[in-house]
Amino acid sequence: MITAWLMAGLLFTPLAWAVLCLLLDFSRGRLVSCLGITVQVLVSLGLWVAVAREGGFLYGLGGWEAPLGIELRVDGLAVTFILLTAIVAGACGLHASVYLAPDNAWYRYFWPLFWFLWAGLNGVWLGGDLFNLYVGLELLSLSAVGLVALGGGINALRASLRYLLAALLGSMAYLLGVALMYGQFGTLSIAGIASLLPETQALVGPGMAMALMLSGLALKTALFPLHGWLPPAHGIAKSPVSALLSALVVKASFYIAARLWLEFGHELGSTAVAQLIGGLGGAAVIWGSWLACRQSQLKQVVAYSSVAQIGYLFLLFPLTFAVSDTASLQAQQGMTLQVVSHALAKAAMFLAAGNLILATGSHQVAGLAGVSHFLPFSLFSFGLAGVSLMGMPPSGGFAAKWMLLQASLASGQWWWIVVLVAGSLLSAAYVFRIYQASFVAKTGVDDFYHPPGSLEVIPLLLALMSLGLALVAEPLLSVMALSLETGGAP
Repeated sequence: MITAWLMAGLLFTPLAWAVLCLLLDFSRGRLVSCLGITVQVLVSLGLWVAVAREGGFLYGLGGWEAPLGIELRVDGLAVTFILLTAIVAGACGLHASVYLAPDNAWYRYFWPLFWFLWAGLNGVWLGGDLFNLYVGLELLSLSAVGLVALGGGINALRASLRYLLAALLGSMAYLLGVALMYGQFGTLSIAGIASLLPETQALVGPGMAMALMLSGLALKTALFPLHGWLPPAHGIAKSPVSALLSALVVKASFYIAARLWLEFGHELGSTAVAQLIGGLGGAAVIWGSWLACRQSQLKQVVAYSSVAQIGYLFLLFPLTFAVSDTASLQAQQGMTLQVVSHALAKAAMFLAAGNLILATGSHQVAGLAGVSHFLPFSLFSFGLAGVSLMGMPPSGGFAAKWMLLQASLASGQWWWIVVLVAGSLLSAAYVFRIYQASFVAKTGVDDFYHPPGSLEVIPLLLALMSLGLALVAEPLLSVMALSLETGGAP
């Protein structure tokens, strides 16, 4: 009974909050959403504790088991991402409640879109079959497009339309792959398809389906060179929206791609495909970091940093294909920590950047002159988040990259170490560039706007979580490893 209430709270309550907020203006929607955020955090924490104690399980909505009903996969990894979503989305929602001006009539739609996005994320983390993952992904993408366009001018509309076209193209490729899989196996269950693959003689159809789904998901995740839509969308959106997009939205499509690869890759993949995807990820790390160093606008620096950090995630593909179990496990653990660490750090960085823009009244990096003297708090949060992106100890980024380095050595793929080291050095370059601009002396009196304390505390707390993630990595990874069948590590 308790489990049923927790699952209802995760999937249906956000939809109820969304519908309710549609009937309210921004200020009343803010009050309802603060209550809703509190409920969602408690429900997410409750489910995480339940899985940590008793292990994972399958849950049929309405008591209908698969294949007639919708079956949800509730394991350690899923509940960890659910809790991460509650923390990051809750922080972004609280930040937006103060950051966004209530007198803008368009902002009343922020809360409904925010809750639809949260519901889509929970649906992706818990989805157990290919089509329900698609439904969650579409709800997520359409909500994100609306949030990008919200309250902006022509540039925001242009960026949101580009995002929409990329999302639709990615969805079409993914859905076509789903149709091919269903035609081949007669089921959409990921576990069911994985069990049938070893018995299948002709793998051309499933292989084509896998290629289509991964291509569509790579576009939605903005993997190089399919990243052109991301910097305009993340850069032009309001800072709380940018934080949601970078920290959570692009992770959802990667999460699906990673699950498909880990379930189907050993049958449908090849070394060439794995190395190609890893190579695109490595190129994203170098190219995205280089472009981040060259941007003149603060949020564009952070946006191109997202392109680079996404690249690290796709090293999962070569580091888990045709390697030892030890190397594969290290890669999976490292990648999971990278996702969590990046979500916390990038949310903190975008929120801190929004505070700095609000304080200076300028989007330019050069406009930060004097900030270190008059507004050190948000700059400090930005720097702490940068420590994790650089992979310096004791941050979560350091623990993640250390595990990826070990996996590279254990699998004999030393060239990925070059990517890890070069990416960290380039990350340091663009973070220190922001600090260099902020330490330029500013003559005259303090004419900066000083944001409310609540706006500055939120990114600081997220940055501290990312910084201290390595200190709690072991218990966190032990929960992530809990499987469905026994509650033990797979």
